This record gives sequence, structure tokens and C-alpha cells, in this order.
Amino acid sequence: MTVRRRPAAVPEPARPAPEPNTKPDDQDQRIAGPKWRFILGCWSLIAVPYIYVIGYHYEIESELKRSILINAGVSVVGFGLTLALIPVASKYVLRRNLFGYDINKKGTPQGSVKVPESLGIVVGIVFLVSAILFQYFNIPADSNWLVEYNAALASICFMILLGFVDDVLDVPWRVKLVLPSVAALPLLMAYAGHTTIIIPKPLVQYFGENIDLGWIYKLYMGLLAVFCTNSINIHAGINGLEVGQTVVIACAILVHNVMQIGGSKDPEYQQAHAFSIYLVQPLIATSLALFSFNWYPSSVFVGDTYTYFAGMTMAVIGILGHFSETLLIFFTPQVLNFLASLPQLAGIVVCPRHRLPRFDPQSGLLTGTKDGTLVNLFLRLFGRRSERSLCILLLVFQGICCCFCFYLRYILTGWYK
Repeated sequence: MTVRRRPAAVPEPARPAPEPNTKPDDQDQRIAGPKWRFILGCWSLIAVPYIYVIGYHYEIESELKRSILINAGVSVVGFGLTLALIPVASKYVLRRNLFGYDINKKGTPQGSVKVPESLGIVVGIVFLVSAILFQYFNIPADSNWLVEYNAALASICFMILLGFVDDVLDVPWRVKLVLPSVAALPLLMAYAGHTTIIIPKPLVQYFGENIDLGWIYKLYMGLLAVFCTNSINIHAGINGLEVGQTVVIACAILVHNVMQIGGSKDPEYQQAHAFSIYLVQPLIATSLALFSFNWYPSSVFVGDTYTYFAGMTMAVIGILGHFSETLLIFFTPQVLNFLASLPQLAGIVVCPRHRLPRFDPQSGLLTGTKDGTLVNLFLRLFGRRSERSLCILLLVFQGICCCFCFYLRYILTGWYK
């Protein structure tokens, strides 16, 4: 979480040429480099089991497997490009005074450092370039999915733009709730998939096997986009949490898609989950690059640009893959955080600008406040913790919820649907 400083609305004076051997301005200082040991560990945890699952565990049709692996290769290139561009973009946002101070380090030397903000714009741009290049070389022009795929990219692009506008203008909350609805319009208008829901088997005798919801289903998809986008945005406030939760959920989505492809013989069903993979792999790769800079202690802040982009992308993935119910279970911590935040967001309880824990500069530990966030709730339940330890605890909880979703699907298969 940050305290932002906006540029004054006056012409910027010309800067004199720096004299030799003088110390550069703060705005020209280089940010700390990526945390290589941490990010290589993350890559190993993701890549090794994924290669086994997609290469050996499941029998996937060779052409489909080839497209998935090509997409993975493009995503790795996107990872490298994001790593290279973040330090460059950091200089430019600092020059435009788009920075923040780390409130959770207030009272320490790190708390007075100007941290470049809104670096999610780099991730969003590289993601779009990766997805478009993959589409050009691997998706035929006569594909039935092309219109929806392009509409999904348009919605994500729209959300990146609106997120960056929010970072610059700092729009109020009532406007933030509307932005995802506007950004989701391209996908909702182009959506040509089914609008029916399968009735759980215990209720089939009362309602039949399925119900066509029509426009109500599209309204539900729009609300899903609003929830996913804002839930990532409000479950935040400590270094690495926004990107970390996105990576954990995206990895769970990737595993789910591979399992569904490997367990089905229906080409259309497989293709729906393949298109989800085509979007989630570059999301994971570019997010990991940002994670290497945003992990504690953060050298960059992601801004609302990233949280909006990540939430919209995962909502689009769930819509295209037709697994919105599973997606919501993956979002269990975000649902709990939203429910805990609802009294303050609705104005029933006083809502401060920053609902952060209290930081003790002497001990370096965070103490939970009475604000309704999962961050504060965990501190109240488990006691005072360092920022790094708290983030790890929250991400472990995110992973446990995703594993519970897979277990729930397993025990309900054949009985629920």
C-alpha cells in the first residue's frame, strides 16, 4: 500500500545538465534488481510438475499439445521481456512523480524511499503482445473461437487502460465498481457460447437437467468480472500479496484446465480449456517477472493497473473455459476478504483510506487493527508478524483453498453433476 504523490499541474522546468561526478537525482536512481533465487524457486515449483503432467501423465492430442507448448515458449519470452522492461519503465514513472512510500516501513530508512508505482502497465502490455503474437501464428483465421478470443483481449486491454487511469487520477470507489462492467462489455457482446446451466443431480427431478438463463447468464458473467477485478484490488496492502495471490490462482487454473483436457474426449470441450491455457500461461509468466521485483522488500509497486488487469484476465479465462463455479472457489480468500470488508465498503462502519495493520519500526512487526480485511484478521488470529511472514501465510492459505477446490470437485464428481 502506498501514499501517492501527484505531479503539480505546471510546466516542468528545464533540467540543467548534470555536472561530472555528481550524484544523480533520486528519479534517476536504479531500482533494486529482481530477486533471482526467489523467482527461480517459484519457476521450479511450477515448471517441473507442469512438464510432467502435460508431457507424461495425460494423453493429450499431439496438435493441441504442440499449441500449448508453443504458447508456453511465448510466455517464457514474455517473462524475459517483462524483466527487462520493468527497470526502464520505473525511471519514466519516477520522472512523472508516479511513486509511493511504503507505509508498512514508515519510521525506517526504507519508508522514505520513493518506490515507482503502476508497474502493472508493463505486465499488461507484454501479456497482450504475447497473446496476440501467439494468436497470429497458431489460431487459424476461420476458427470459431477467434471472435471471443479477440473480444477477451479487448476487455483485458480496456481494463489495463482504466486501471492506469485510476492510478493517475485516483478515482473514488463508487467509480471503481463500475469500471470492470464497462471493460467486460466487448466480451459480453461477442459471447456466443451457451447460456445454460447444468442442474445438480439431486435437483434434476424438480428443475430438469438444465436451464437456459439467457441474458441473466450474461449479467452473471458481468458481475463475475466486477467481483474478480475488485477482489484482487482490495485483498492487498503488503509487499507481494497482489501478485502472489494472482500467481497461485493462475497456477490452479492451469492445472484445472490440463486435467479437464486430459480427462475428456470432446474436442469442443478440450478447445474451451485450451483457450483458457493460452491466456493463463502468459499471465503466470509475466506476473512472475513482476513478482521478482514486488516481493519483500518491494522495489516497485504494482498499482491498480495490475490488480484490475489480473482480475479481469482471470474472469475472462473462467468465462471462456466455462468453469466460473470452480473459479469462485479458487477465489475463496478473496470472497472472505470481501465479506469482511463489506460493512466498511458499504459505509456502515467508518472506512479509513488505508486499511492497513500497524507497523512497529522498533521490532519490524505488524499488528492487526479492527479494519475488516483478511490481512488484519490473520494478524489478530496468529499474532504479530513480519510483513514477509504474513505474506507467506496468506499465500499458503490461498494455495490450501485451491487444493480444497480440487478435493471438492473430486468428491462431488458423479453425485453433484
